[in-house]
Amino acid sequence: MSKHTRPLNKQDYKTLTLAALGGALEFYDFIIFVFFAAVVGELFFPADIPEWLRQVQTFGIFAAGYLARPLGGIVMAHFGDLVGRKKMFTLSILLMAVPTLAIGLLPTYASAGIVAPLLLLLMRVLQGAAIGGEVPGAWVFVAEHVPERRIGIACGTLTAGLTVGILLGSVVATLINTSMTPQAIHDGGWRVPFLLGGAFGLVAMYLRRWLQETPVFLEMQQRKALAQELPVKSVVQNHKKAVVVSMLLTWLLSAGIVVVILMSPVWLQKQYGFAPALTLQANSIAIIMLCFGCLIAGLVVDRVGPSKTFIVGGILLACSSWLFYHQVGAHPEQLFVLYGLVGLCVGVVGAVPYVMVRAFPAEVRFTGISFSYNVSYAIFGGLTPIAVTMLMGVSPMAPAWYVLALALMGLGLGIWLRQDWVAAPSPTLAEEIQS
Repeated sequence: MSKHTRPLNKQDYKTLTLAALGGALEFYDFIIFVFFAAVVGELFFPADIPEWLRQVQTFGIFAAGYLARPLGGIVMAHFGDLVGRKKMFTLSILLMAVPTLAIGLLPTYASAGIVAPLLLLLMRVLQGAAIGGEVPGAWVFVAEHVPERRIGIACGTLTAGLTVGILLGSVVATLINTSMTPQAIHDGGWRVPFLLGGAFGLVAMYLRRWLQETPVFLEMQQRKALAQELPVKSVVQNHKKAVVVSMLLTWLLSAGIVVVILMSPVWLQKQYGFAPALTLQANSIAIIMLCFGCLIAGLVVDRVGPSKTFIVGGILLACSSWLFYHQVGAHPEQLFVLYGLVGLCVGVVGAVPYVMVRAFPAEVRFTGISFSYNVSYAIFGGLTPIAVTMLMGVSPMAPAWYVLALALMGLGLGIWLRQDWVAAPSPTLAEEIQS
């Protein structure tokens, strides 16, 4: 049996499990800020500023994490392509765990004045740099460990693992909000999820000691085939089409996660008056279904290739999201079903890393994915909440229109990929997408 088509073995499952666990804990660390943004805003800014300004400043600090992603990701990917995937994979989780732990210990504005929000901003920037290296690094790491015919399910499993991090954040936030009074949370309860996250991260870093360097990198090292020039220069000059495809797919991924998963609970509360506890429960169901969707997309893309996966996935996402946003108000009893369905269909993003991994040759793969993913996520992930919120001034259904547009873009990308991609593994696939 060819090494490209063999089934996953015990070592592959171990690598996948450790990578997905670390990714989940790291994503939890990055996302937990969202769930406690309101109380953090109260504690880290002056009490006498207008509420709208407080919100802008709080979400500005949240956005800083996104804006720091490209620099952190590109620097870590640079060394990942030159000195090894494993070293950067371990460093990224340390860079996330320490600032998360520090946020849980920071002084508030009442005790430290302007130093408090500045320290918070610095910690978010470090977190952003870490997540910028973690996600592309994780995709490259698992894809280079498993057989070529199993890259889709490996990347889909990892993306599902990252999604579990969001679910973990939601569950922890729900537990704290239901077990503590608002005053207790304000007085120090808000620190608990950050301290937990820091501790989780350090444990995950310890577990990553058992991972091995990827066979692909070791082979390049032996053949002395590592990038001869600055990897990012090679990516920008020689792999423009791969960068464009990867950036557009990242836009689809970020819109699915940010709008459907992160923004919809608040939208449901404001638009249709759903109780916050109910929207959090529905959101948890949507995240669980998203995990399953990522796994299904990974399995499907291995079987039929990315073109058919994104054509069908784009149509399903368009239909389910339109149904969810337009029907949930008229049929509140169907909230869980509709939200779960759209969560499942957002899972088409589980096939995104398959395309990105196959688009770049191994010697610049980490840098190529990191550059495309992080620049795109900084632009679209950071600006999507602002754009959707502004569009809601024109139409309360702005989230529906935004997700529909992105789903149709996914469909268009699926059609475009037909000319450059085939389902069967091919050593020249990265070159083909450039032609």
